[in-house]
Amino acid sequence: MANKIRLFTAPNVITCFNLLCGCVGIVFAFEGFTLGAMVCMLAAAVFDFLDGFAARLLKAYSPVGVQLDSLADMVSFGTLPAVMLYNAICGMVETTEGAYMLLVFSPFLLTVFSALRLAKFNVDDRQTDAFVGLPTPANALFFASISAICADKPLGVWTLLALILLFSFLLVCEIPMFSFKIKDVLPEKYSLQLAFLLLSGVMALLCPLYSVSVFAAFAPVITLYILLNVVKWVWKMNNKKKIFKQ
Repeated sequence: MANKIRLFTAPNVITCFNLLCGCVGIVFAFEGFTLGAMVCMLAAAVFDFLDGFAARLLKAYSPVGVQLDSLADMVSFGTLPAVMLYNAICGMVETTEGAYMLLVFSPFLLTVFSALRLAKFNVDDRQTDAFVGLPTPANALFFASISAICADKPLGVWTLLALILLFSFLLVCEIPMFSFKIKDVLPEKYSLQLAFLLLSGVMALLCPLYSVSVFAAFAPVITLYILLNVVKWVWKMNNKKKIFKQ
Protein backbone atom coordinates (compact mmCIF):
# COMPACT_ATOMS: atom_id res chain seq x y z
CA MET A 1 0.00 0.00 0.00
CA ALA A 2 2.82 2.40 0.94
CA ASN A 3 4.64 1.65 -2.33
CA LYS A 4 1.46 2.32 -4.32
CA ILE A 5 0.96 5.67 -2.56
CA ARG A 6 4.59 6.58 -3.29
CA LEU A 7 4.25 5.68 -6.96
CA PHE A 8 1.10 7.73 -7.47
CA THR A 9 2.44 10.68 -5.47
CA ALA A 10 5.86 11.14 -7.10
CA PRO A 11 4.60 12.59 -10.44
CA ASN A 12 2.19 14.88 -8.58
CA VAL A 13 5.00 16.25 -6.41
CA ILE A 14 6.94 17.10 -9.58
CA THR A 15 3.81 18.76 -10.98
CA CYS A 16 3.58 20.88 -7.84
CA PHE A 17 7.11 22.14 -8.49
CA ASN A 18 5.89 23.17 -11.95
CA LEU A 19 3.07 25.13 -10.29
CA LEU A 20 5.41 26.70 -7.74
CA CYS A 21 7.78 27.87 -10.50
CA GLY A 22 4.84 29.46 -12.31
CA CYS A 23 3.70 31.33 -9.19
CA VAL A 24 7.20 32.66 -8.44
CA GLY A 25 7.63 33.58 -12.10
CA ILE A 26 4.46 35.69 -12.04
CA VAL A 27 5.77 37.58 -9.00
CA PHE A 28 9.09 38.18 -10.80
CA ALA A 29 7.24 39.36 -13.92
CA PHE A 30 5.17 41.91 -12.00
CA GLU A 31 8.33 43.11 -10.24
CA GLY A 32 10.00 43.66 -13.61
CA PHE A 33 12.59 40.90 -13.06
CA THR A 34 12.27 39.48 -16.57
CA LEU A 35 15.24 37.14 -16.38
CA GLY A 36 13.93 35.56 -13.17
CA ALA A 37 10.49 35.08 -14.73
CA MET A 38 12.04 33.37 -17.75
CA VAL A 39 14.17 31.07 -15.62
CA CYS A 40 11.06 30.09 -13.64
CA MET A 41 9.17 29.34 -16.86
CA LEU A 42 12.00 27.21 -18.18
CA ALA A 43 12.19 25.33 -14.86
CA ALA A 44 8.41 24.81 -15.00
CA ALA A 45 8.77 23.36 -18.52
CA VAL A 46 11.42 20.92 -17.24
CA PHE A 47 9.17 19.82 -14.37
CA ASP A 48 6.24 19.52 -16.81
CA PHE A 49 8.28 17.10 -18.91
CA LEU A 50 9.55 15.17 -15.88
CA ASP A 51 6.14 14.61 -14.30
CA GLY A 52 4.87 12.92 -17.46
CA PHE A 53 8.11 10.95 -17.78
CA ALA A 54 7.84 9.83 -14.14
CA ALA A 55 4.20 8.84 -14.58
CA ARG A 56 5.05 6.70 -17.63
CA LEU A 57 8.15 5.20 -16.00
CA LEU A 58 6.35 4.29 -12.75
CA LYS A 59 3.02 3.60 -14.49
CA ALA A 60 1.59 6.00 -11.91
CA TYR A 61 -1.37 7.41 -13.82
CA SER A 62 -4.30 8.94 -11.98
CA PRO A 63 -7.25 11.26 -12.78
CA VAL A 64 -6.02 13.62 -10.07
CA GLY A 65 -2.60 13.80 -11.74
CA VAL A 66 -4.16 14.73 -15.09
CA GLN A 67 -6.20 17.55 -13.58
CA LEU A 68 -3.32 18.79 -11.40
CA ASP A 69 -1.03 18.91 -14.43
CA SER A 70 -3.50 21.09 -16.33
CA LEU A 71 -4.00 23.42 -13.37
CA ALA A 72 -0.23 23.84 -13.00
CA ASP A 73 0.16 24.45 -16.73
CA MET A 74 -2.58 27.07 -16.59
CA VAL A 75 -0.45 29.09 -14.17
CA SER A 76 3.02 28.45 -15.61
CA PHE A 77 2.17 28.47 -19.31
CA GLY A 78 -1.16 30.28 -19.48
CA THR A 79 -0.82 33.16 -17.02
CA LEU A 80 2.95 33.75 -16.67
CA PRO A 81 3.65 34.43 -20.40
CA ALA A 82 0.62 36.75 -20.59
CA VAL A 83 1.91 38.80 -17.63
CA MET A 84 5.37 39.01 -19.22
CA LEU A 85 3.90 40.18 -22.51
CA TYR A 86 1.60 42.61 -20.69
CA ASN A 87 4.68 44.25 -19.14
CA ALA A 88 6.36 44.43 -22.55
CA ILE A 89 3.34 46.13 -24.15
CA CYS A 90 2.94 48.54 -21.22
CA GLY A 91 6.47 49.71 -21.93
CA MET A 92 5.54 50.47 -25.55
CA VAL A 93 2.14 52.11 -25.13
CA GLU A 94 2.24 55.69 -23.90
CA THR A 95 -1.47 56.01 -23.18
CA THR A 96 -4.07 53.68 -21.73
CA GLU A 97 -7.06 55.41 -23.31
CA GLY A 98 -9.52 54.00 -25.85
CA ALA A 99 -8.30 51.25 -28.16
CA TYR A 100 -4.87 51.23 -26.54
CA MET A 101 -6.47 49.85 -23.37
CA LEU A 102 -7.50 46.79 -25.39
CA LEU A 103 -3.95 46.40 -26.67
CA VAL A 104 -2.51 46.48 -23.17
CA PHE A 105 -4.76 43.63 -22.03
CA SER A 106 -4.62 41.63 -25.29
CA PRO A 107 -1.91 39.24 -23.94
CA PHE A 108 -4.52 37.71 -21.64
CA LEU A 109 -6.22 36.26 -24.72
CA LEU A 110 -3.36 33.76 -24.51
CA THR A 111 -4.52 32.86 -20.99
CA VAL A 112 -8.08 32.30 -22.21
CA PHE A 113 -7.06 30.14 -25.17
CA SER A 114 -4.54 28.24 -23.05
CA ALA A 115 -7.42 27.34 -20.71
CA LEU A 116 -9.49 26.18 -23.71
CA ARG A 117 -6.57 24.17 -25.02
CA LEU A 118 -5.94 22.47 -21.66
CA ALA A 119 -9.63 21.69 -21.17
CA LYS A 120 -9.75 20.25 -24.69
CA PHE A 121 -6.65 18.15 -24.00
CA ASN A 122 -8.20 16.59 -20.89
CA VAL A 123 -11.19 15.22 -22.81
CA ASP A 124 -9.46 14.39 -26.12
CA ASP A 125 -8.31 10.76 -26.34
CA ARG A 126 -6.41 11.48 -29.58
CA GLN A 127 -3.60 13.21 -27.70
CA THR A 128 -1.96 10.28 -25.93
CA ASP A 129 1.12 10.06 -28.20
CA ALA A 130 0.97 13.43 -29.98
CA PHE A 131 -0.75 16.79 -29.66
CA VAL A 132 -3.63 18.35 -31.56
CA GLY A 133 -2.91 22.06 -31.58
CA LEU A 134 0.06 23.89 -30.12
CA PRO A 135 1.05 22.70 -26.60
CA THR A 136 0.85 25.39 -23.93
CA PRO A 137 4.55 25.09 -22.89
CA ALA A 138 5.64 25.76 -26.48
CA ASN A 139 3.32 28.76 -26.70
CA ALA A 140 4.60 30.10 -23.37
CA LEU A 141 8.27 29.73 -24.30
CA PHE A 142 7.63 31.50 -27.60
CA PHE A 143 6.18 34.55 -25.88
CA ALA A 144 8.84 34.52 -23.16
CA SER A 145 11.30 34.73 -26.03
CA ILE A 146 9.33 37.55 -27.64
CA SER A 147 9.45 39.42 -24.31
CA ALA A 148 13.23 38.99 -24.31
CA ILE A 149 13.48 40.29 -27.86
CA CYS A 150 11.29 43.29 -26.98
CA ALA A 151 13.66 44.14 -24.12
CA ASP A 152 16.38 44.81 -26.71
CA LYS A 153 14.33 45.82 -29.74
CA PRO A 154 10.55 46.44 -29.45
CA LEU A 155 8.62 44.65 -32.20
CA GLY A 156 5.69 47.05 -32.17
CA VAL A 157 2.31 46.71 -30.50
CA TRP A 158 0.43 45.72 -33.66
CA THR A 159 2.97 43.01 -34.46
CA LEU A 160 2.53 41.61 -30.97
CA LEU A 161 -1.25 41.70 -31.34
CA ALA A 162 -1.02 39.77 -34.62
CA LEU A 163 1.19 37.16 -32.93
CA ILE A 164 -1.23 36.88 -30.01
CA LEU A 165 -4.17 36.27 -32.36
CA LEU A 166 -2.21 33.75 -34.46
CA PHE A 167 -1.00 31.76 -31.48
CA SER A 168 -4.42 31.85 -29.82
CA PHE A 169 -5.70 30.10 -32.94
CA LEU A 170 -2.81 27.62 -32.97
CA LEU A 171 -3.55 26.60 -29.37
CA VAL A 172 -7.01 25.28 -30.30
CA CYS A 173 -6.56 24.35 -33.97
CA GLU A 174 -6.84 20.78 -35.30
CA ILE A 175 -3.28 20.55 -36.63
CA PRO A 176 -1.45 17.46 -35.25
CA MET A 177 1.89 18.27 -33.61
CA PHE A 178 4.53 15.78 -32.52
CA SER A 179 5.51 15.25 -28.91
CA PHE A 180 8.59 13.83 -27.20
CA LYS A 181 6.75 10.98 -25.51
CA ILE A 182 9.14 8.20 -26.46
CA LYS A 183 7.39 4.80 -26.43
CA ASP A 184 9.48 2.92 -28.97
CA VAL A 185 13.22 2.37 -29.44
CA LEU A 186 13.01 2.50 -33.25
CA PRO A 187 14.73 5.79 -34.30
CA GLU A 188 12.93 6.00 -37.66
CA LYS A 189 9.67 6.61 -35.81
CA TYR A 190 11.13 9.79 -34.35
CA SER A 191 12.99 11.16 -37.37
CA LEU A 192 11.05 14.43 -37.29
CA GLN A 193 11.81 14.92 -33.60
CA LEU A 194 15.52 14.22 -34.17
CA ALA A 195 15.64 16.66 -37.09
CA PHE A 196 13.93 19.28 -34.94
CA LEU A 197 16.41 18.82 -32.08
CA LEU A 198 19.37 19.06 -34.46
CA LEU A 199 18.12 22.22 -36.16
CA SER A 200 17.14 23.72 -32.80
CA GLY A 201 20.65 23.19 -31.48
CA VAL A 202 22.12 24.99 -34.48
CA MET A 203 19.68 27.89 -34.10
CA ALA A 204 20.38 28.17 -30.36
CA LEU A 205 24.12 28.44 -31.01
CA LEU A 206 23.51 31.43 -33.26
CA CYS A 207 21.87 33.43 -30.44
CA PRO A 208 23.98 35.58 -28.10
CA LEU A 209 24.57 33.93 -24.73
CA TYR A 210 24.12 36.83 -22.36
CA SER A 211 21.47 37.92 -19.88
CA VAL A 212 17.87 37.81 -21.08
CA SER A 213 18.92 37.53 -24.73
CA VAL A 214 19.75 33.84 -24.39
CA PHE A 215 15.99 33.20 -24.26
CA ALA A 216 15.56 34.88 -27.65
CA ALA A 217 16.47 31.49 -29.17
CA PHE A 218 13.10 30.02 -28.22
CA ALA A 219 11.12 32.15 -30.70
CA PRO A 220 12.81 30.73 -33.84
CA VAL A 221 12.92 27.24 -32.31
CA ILE A 222 9.17 27.19 -31.58
CA THR A 223 8.51 28.71 -35.03
CA LEU A 224 10.50 25.83 -36.53
CA TYR A 225 8.44 23.36 -34.48
CA ILE A 226 5.20 24.84 -35.81
CA LEU A 227 6.41 24.96 -39.43
CA LEU A 228 7.59 21.32 -39.39
CA ASN A 229 4.21 20.19 -38.10
CA VAL A 230 2.24 22.35 -40.52
CA VAL A 231 4.28 21.09 -43.49
CA LYS A 232 3.80 17.49 -42.34
CA TRP A 233 0.04 18.07 -41.90
CA VAL A 234 -0.34 19.70 -45.36
CA TRP A 235 1.65 16.88 -46.95
CA LYS A 236 -0.60 14.26 -45.34
CA MET A 237 -3.74 16.12 -46.36
CA ASN A 238 -2.55 16.33 -49.98
CA ASN A 239 -1.78 12.59 -49.99
CA LYS A 240 -5.25 11.83 -48.66
CA LYS A 241 -6.82 13.92 -51.42
CA LYS A 242 -4.80 12.05 -54.05
CA ILE A 243 -5.88 8.68 -52.65
CA PHE A 244 -9.51 9.82 -52.53
CA LYS A 245 -9.39 10.94 -56.17
CA GLN A 246 -7.98 7.58 -57.26
